[in-house]
Amino acid sequence: MREAITRGSGGWMPGPSCERPTTGTGVLDGARLGVKDLIDIEGAITGGGNPDWAASHAPAARDAPCVAALRHAGARVVGKTISDELAFSLEGENVHYGTPRHPHDPDRLPGGSSSGSAAVVAWGEADLALGTDTGGSVRVPAAFCGVAAMRPTHGRIPLDGVLPFAPSYDTVGWFARDAALLQHAGQVLLGSRSDPHRPPLRLCLATDALALAEPSVHEPLWAWARRMRIDAERSAFEDSDWRDWLEAYAVLQGLEIQAHVGPWFRRQHPRFGAAIAPRFEAALALDPRQGLRWADWRAQAVARLAQRMAPDEAWLIPAAPCPALSREADAGERGAFYERALALGAVAGHAGLPQVVFPLPTGKGLPICVSFISARGNDERLLALAATLSCAFPMTP
Repeated sequence: MREAITRGSGGWMPGPSCERPTTGTGVLDGARLGVKDLIDIEGAITGGGNPDWAASHAPAARDAPCVAALRHAGARVVGKTISDELAFSLEGENVHYGTPRHPHDPDRLPGGSSSGSAAVVAWGEADLALGTDTGGSVRVPAAFCGVAAMRPTHGRIPLDGVLPFAPSYDTVGWFARDAALLQHAGQVLLGSRSDPHRPPLRLCLATDALALAEPSVHEPLWAWARRMRIDAERSAFEDSDWRDWLEAYAVLQGLEIQAHVGPWFRRQHPRFGAAIAPRFEAALALDPRQGLRWADWRAQAVARLAQRMAPDEAWLIPAAPCPALSREADAGERGAFYERALALGAVAGHAGLPQVVFPLPTGKGLPICVSFISARGNDERLLALAATLSCAFPMTP
């Protein structure tokens, strides 16, 4: 049994470290890999960030395919990373295992639910880390911590060996120390390479989505877009209220939670943190009849979005509506953040679109990240875009 990982990020699961060697060689040779506690590693319990879930489940019989692929390409697993409980949060706190430390300001939250994965990469304790993203659980911690990250097209990466939460929204995402390594990991996980003969994506602004961001995010993104001469404007929400996107997501996700987590919840009566327990109670109390209305709404909204988004476009959209929240943020601040973050995340979530996140090299203050969404299947093109833009166009002259 190896010693527990005790490093500055606080992003690793406590207890003996979960390390696994490489099983092959490839583009990821030497890369250190962290794995979120929702993803199977052979011989280890996938605890879902909750001790009662961990106690009621046996060790995994095999690696999840995403873990196996990265190990086969040369990455070695150096530990399991902390997750918000069963992924039902965007703040990055865990009352059982601790809250990972923000890499730039100890008084800030790292964002969740893939909080540990973002933190260990941001602190330089891992080169790559796997997370999961349903409503923003990779995108928000990437934006808060200032690291490169990817939520792929829904269904591009198998969800075998991943704790099911809301499967029609769930994806396996990943973080990397830079956009180049993010792209290399994408080649492995997506099983493909960028096509150099395809033209670069045309950059556009999702202006209504950008308007949901606070000035501290909105203004630097506008300034960066002007420097990049991005002037094509698009509408993420069209004529609908962004709150409809939020409500549809909350209901449909909640009903999937009922189906996939509800039986265990009622059987085990698990202990959850004070912020998480009410969310599960609300989800389990939903009337399934609400799903009929919002499933139809989702189908129509996704169809209209597909008509508005040209196949060669990438839309600038905030990954989070604000910089990293204060650990002392009150209920009002957290609620406002949560609503807007979920609405922004629901654009890609409802439609199953890929979304990439990478930090601007501002060199000071809290991180500001650029994020782009694109049409289904444009994952490789988004990764190439991030690799091109992340270092070439800084915020300041």
